[in-house]
Amino acid sequence: MTFGQAIASGFRNYATFTGRAPRSEYWYWALFTLVVGLVASAIDTVLFGPGTAVINNLASLALFLPGLAVGARRLHDLDRTGWWLLLAVTVIGVVVLLAWFCFRGTDGPNRFGPDPLGEPLPATGPEGF
Repeated sequence: MTFGQAIASGFRNYATFTGRAPRSEYWYWALFTLVVGLVASAIDTVLFGPGTAVINNLASLALFLPGLAVGARRLHDLDRTGWWLLLAVTVIGVVVLLAWFCFRGTDGPNRFGPDPLGEPLPATGPEGF
C-alpha cells in the first residue's frame, strides 16, 4: 500500500472499526498525522504566535477518530480485538502496542476478515525473469 492509498483508506474508512489494516496503512497514517500536526503547529505559530494551538487542535480532533479506527483495524490484522487499544492509557501499554504494530499480520483470512494484502504470490525461479 502506498502513502496515498493509505491516507485515502484512512479517510474512506473514517469511523470503520471492522476489517483489517496492513502495517503499511497504519504506519503511513501515523506519518500523515505527524506531518499534519507539524504543519498545523507551524501555521498556528505564524498566525497566532507561539503557544497557541487552534489549528493544531482542530487537526487533531479531525484525525482522532480515523486514527482509532486504523489502530483497531491494525490490531484486527494481528487477530487481536480493537479493545487492546485501551492499553494506550498506560505507559507500558503504549510500548506493547507499538511492538505489536510492527509485527506482520496473520496470513490469510482470520476472524476479522480476509487478508488485506491478498494471497501471497508464488515464488518464481530463474525462469520467472
